[in-house]
Amino acid sequence: MFIFTTIEEFHSQLKNETISCSEVVEKYLRTIKEKKQLNAFIEVYEKEALEKAAALDVQLKTGIAMKKLHGVVIAIKDVICYKDHKVTAASNILKGFTSLYTSTALQYLIDEDAIIIGNCNCDEFAMGSSNENSAYGKVLNGLNETKVPGGSSGGSAVAVQMDMCMLALGSDTGGSVRQPADFCGIVGLKPGYGTISRYGLIAYASSFDQIGIFGKNIEDVALFLNIMARSDVKDSTMNLHQPVIDYTKNAHRKYKIAFLNQAVNNSIIDPEIAQKINSLQNDLIKQGNVANSIDLDLLDFVVPAYYVLTTAEASSNLGRYDGIRYGNISNVQNSELNEFYLNNRTEGFGWEVKRRIMLGTFVLSAGYYDTYFFKAQQIRRLLINKVLAIFMDYDVIVMPVSPVTAFNIGRNEIDPIATYMADIFTVFANLTGIPGIAVPLFSHSNNMPFGVQIMANKEQEVLLLEVAEMLSSFYK
Repeated sequence: MFIFTTIEEFHSQLKNETISCSEVVEKYLRTIKEKKQLNAFIEVYEKEALEKAAALDVQLKTGIAMKKLHGVVIAIKDVICYKDHKVTAASNILKGFTSLYTSTALQYLIDEDAIIIGNCNCDEFAMGSSNENSAYGKVLNGLNETKVPGGSSGGSAVAVQMDMCMLALGSDTGGSVRQPADFCGIVGLKPGYGTISRYGLIAYASSFDQIGIFGKNIEDVALFLNIMARSDVKDSTMNLHQPVIDYTKNAHRKYKIAFLNQAVNNSIIDPEIAQKINSLQNDLIKQGNVANSIDLDLLDFVVPAYYVLTTAEASSNLGRYDGIRYGNISNVQNSELNEFYLNNRTEGFGWEVKRRIMLGTFVLSAGYYDTYFFKAQQIRRLLINKVLAIFMDYDVIVMPVSPVTAFNIGRNEIDPIATYMADIFTVFANLTGIPGIAVPLFSHSNNMPFGVQIMANKEQEVLLLEVAEMLSSFYK
């Protein structure tokens, strides 16, 4: 039976004719059906995936050279546009909407002969840390179905975790790739802001959003980044003259690594997670690396600043969903235009999205803009300055991904503030625009996985991946 390990090994099997693309796709389709209770997928593209696989098998037999992602089976989060396929951001406001174009990042993968097997469930409009805020129902963690998979890209993470695809795409606004990767025991990469085109990614908070990658090893994630990290005139936030970088190259040297005291020794962190990260720091020193503990006195401000700024941007971005041009149209009869808007949006948006829209509108309103939004922007600037200073002395920063392992389903309803505060370690990279990666390293006594988060300076994804590979090798 086919078991996926790496893309390189998969391609070797194809060349040796021990497996075919059609057989592999059929295997993944069976697994998706067997694991249907996890609710990872919103829609499965069964027919077209099989057709694409059959066409690729014919190409290989006729001697046509394999492209970089020949037959690689991937899934996409339901916020990434794919022409002639439904994209709803897991929201009733967009139920039934069909995309008119394909996102740039996804098109680059398709051009390399990747097979798209389906789109994955997520928190509505990527707002959430548990994948419980979806119009299609919650996603379950495949390792323990009483636990959340993390969010907002929980469906994509579970699809990779439970072998329903080889790799998957998500989006990361404040940890929505790294946290579910950590909860599910896989690799999750958020590139630096502007590294991958956001064209075709449904916006939550435009100055924070970034398409990210889920995989089971660093090598494959680096290959995907190689393919997707290309300039795009449709995304004005990208550097159109950025050099072509090979993210798959891997140097071996000693590194200077900063461990944040306020993260590792925080009162909210699980003692086992803290102990393992302290042990990792000692292991790095024994291996000849510099691994120092440093202070970041602004860490307590990152969550308030993040939620002020992202909700403000969300209230602006989601203003376009009114039910007139597309999306939900209420059946309630009314004569007033304002009532028409109100009914469409009341029925279309879920509670978490409504909460963030209202908060964002409040912080942008007259009399409160300077008090909240402007102050949050100042915090963001201070954090960027602090990060630049840290990277003058260190190659990377290491901290936990989350204070806890995957938590129980339903905690969100009991204590939503605790769920927001759980983002304390991941929102840091989005506020500052730097790349971050979650690497699975350990197992907790509760039998759930966890690892560490590594962050590097802007445009230093190669360095980030090198350190991630080194840490992975410690615990193989």
